[in-house]
Amino acid sequence: MPIYEYQCKACGHRLEKLQKVSAAPLTDCPACQAPELGRLISAAGFRLAGGGWYETDFKSGSKKNLAGDGGGASDAPASGKTPAKDGAAA
Repeated sequence: MPIYEYQCKACGHRLEKLQKVSAAPLTDCPACQAPELGRLISAAGFRLAGGGWYETDFKSGSKKNLAGDGGGASDAPASGKTPAKDGAAA
């Protein structure tokens, strides 16, 4: 749900209200009770920064792990030992 910003034309009181997109705009000022409340146009109140879910989710293939060390899933087994090569014992 978006947060809408309102300002009263009578007293200048400002407020923010979390409302559904389909909800009717507020009209009565909670400070002076006048029916002069108007919705303001304002910028979004959040910013996506850093390595979060939006950077790593909903991607496919080699692009999936951009926030990690660039290698994707680890090739090492869960035991932490490296696999033996060319038939040599570990």
